[in-house]
Amino acid sequence: MANQGGPSRKSLSFSGHSFQGRKKASENEGGGGGGSDLLPRRSLTSSRSSISLSGERSGERTVKRLRLCKALTVPDSTTLFEACRRMAARRVDALLLTDSNALLCGILTDRDIATKVIAKQLNLEETPVSKVMTKNPVFVLSDTIAVEALQKMVQGKFRHLPVVENGEVIALLDIAKCLYDAIARMERSVEKGKAIAAAVEGVEKNWGTSIAGPNTFMETLRERIFKPSLSTIIPENTKVLKVGLDETVLGVTMKMVEYQSSAAMVMVENKLVGILTSKDILMRVISQNLPQETTTVEKVMTPNPESATVDMAIVEALHIMHNGKFLHLPVLDKDGDVVAVIDVIHITHAAVTTAGSTAGINNETANSMMQKFWDSAMALSPNEDGDETRSEEESMKLSSEREVTKSFSYPNTFAFKLQDKKGRMHRFMCETQSLTTLITAILQRMGDDIEPDNLPQIMYEDEDNDKVVLASDNDLGAAVEHAKSIGWKV
Repeated sequence: MANQGGPSRKSLSFSGHSFQGRKKASENEGGGGGGSDLLPRRSLTSSRSSISLSGERSGERTVKRLRLCKALTVPDSTTLFEACRRMAARRVDALLLTDSNALLCGILTDRDIATKVIAKQLNLEETPVSKVMTKNPVFVLSDTIAVEALQKMVQGKFRHLPVVENGEVIALLDIAKCLYDAIARMERSVEKGKAIAAAVEGVEKNWGTSIAGPNTFMETLRERIFKPSLSTIIPENTKVLKVGLDETVLGVTMKMVEYQSSAAMVMVENKLVGILTSKDILMRVISQNLPQETTTVEKVMTPNPESATVDMAIVEALHIMHNGKFLHLPVLDKDGDVVAVIDVIHITHAAVTTAGSTAGINNETANSMMQKFWDSAMALSPNEDGDETRSEEESMKLSSEREVTKSFSYPNTFAFKLQDKKGRMHRFMCETQSLTTLITAILQRMGDDIEPDNLPQIMYEDEDNDKVVLASDNDLGAAVEHAKSIGWKV
């Protein structure tokens, strides 16, 4: 029921029928099987499922809702030997350090161990971690907006980001896991394109309107950022660290410092036969207490590693890395020579930069494009197993954002948040010139929660408390203007 005692708030609502062009539908939507009671907030409601659009920043996906890794934390007085032992036991490549007050003061990674410890021949059992750690690392609070944290990692080119809550480190954010999740969602979104296009085509026939393509934002990002080949992000004259089978681990780590690399390609007669990474050195050399001065690369390398070619799509390369659970991927030219080694964070940063330059846009716009990628990808529903029973009484709420957030604004767009019946928030910007575009955006985010062949109505509550059906582009424009006039900002 409507909130009898609270302030009057305007609302948009869904009804679980096919789209029709009837106006003033309130008298037909009251307590039957097709409608739902008004909520005490502006919202779009559906008899099948429901979507709630609140303007609260707290409704956005926060860092705490990302796939976080349990942080391994030790005092900064811990010896390097003990720190490495714990990292190897937990099979992690990053360790967080705290000071005497139990506050975060540093981070140590497998690359630090290879280039700052082994290469410099420090005594592991006598040297405290504080001597080589990266001091005062960037961190985020658990309630930080997720897209802001991810952008910070991409722009700063670092893979790990400590997460702090109430002054204590609670987790570690790994850009690789977040990127893989986002790409998986993006690809599922693109795969749904044909079904969505068919649904939109049906809507267009009913309305006599047309649109160039069905909410192609995710597909456009995929084409511009991840679909291009690896050759577009590999700089000319890239230096690749290449070593022989009989070189020592100590010698390789010294070369890693010189090349500013965390991976060495092991070659025999100009053919790739293995790879040795800083994580291999941690897990296979230090944890096994092998002597770095005499242990050869051949004994501890990963033989016959997976590789990519320069004409392989960026997204395909990322899939290879994800499926193989490794962080470095050699890139070969047509002659089989290694011309580059890519990793997750650099491939992401390079892809965004390249997308911006090829499209003739500046860095700020390129960054905003990547932020929209994170934002939209996280708004897409992940694949979830399990059967669900949907009744005609279940509903979703959808309402326009009331407050201005730090998201990017675009001409002729309106900010929406969707909350499905599982409580997940789906935040997106949508053009307001075409009702078809809005329907497509909703379908793309809600997936199976809305049946394409039984599309709901979209309606809003006007100043007379009547529900007005949106049946044309002009109706949508009028609804947006009405929203703006009563203070819903975009």
